[in-house]
Amino acid sequence: MKKMTLRFFLLLWSLSTLSCDYGLMHETPAIKPHEEPWLITKDPGVPFSGGEALYKASTPEELVSSVALTDPDNITRGKKYYGIYCVHCHGENHDGRGTVGQSFSPLPGDLRSPGVQSSPAGVLFKEISYGIPGKRQPPLAATIDATRRWEIIAFVKSLGPRK
Repeated sequence: MKKMTLRFFLLLWSLSTLSCDYGLMHETPAIKPHEEPWLITKDPGVPFSGGEALYKASTPEELVSSVALTDPDNITRGKKYYGIYCVHCHGENHDGRGTVGQSFSPLPGDLRSPGVQSSPAGVLFKEISYGIPGKRQPPLAATIDATRRWEIIAFVKSLGPRK
């Protein structure tokens, strides 16, 4: 009885797969691991100097931007990345009233305030990268590449103080 039930099930399964318009797992080509030799990198895969740890250990005064903060291309890229990573909280008007930010109490900072605009770029870099203690700025070092963070700062600095 069990053999007959199994055969009936296999027959039904076979008939149902005939009507499929997509490939089945057992019909697709398989890629087997280690068919190709492993690639060996010329330089070590783990950095021994520099990187995020160097930024984190530095004081804001020691940090120097890796991009020209007044370069129009960097400002344009910073605006693009602001639209990806920052606009949700800080808003399109940079006033802390983004779709997410307006639900916070207190609101996220106004990026055109004199306090933000007069802050050195290194201070802004540390706040974006590692958060602001006691405030809602999340640490974004693991999310945004260091060069992109500097470009966002170039964009924010280009806005100037609110009048």
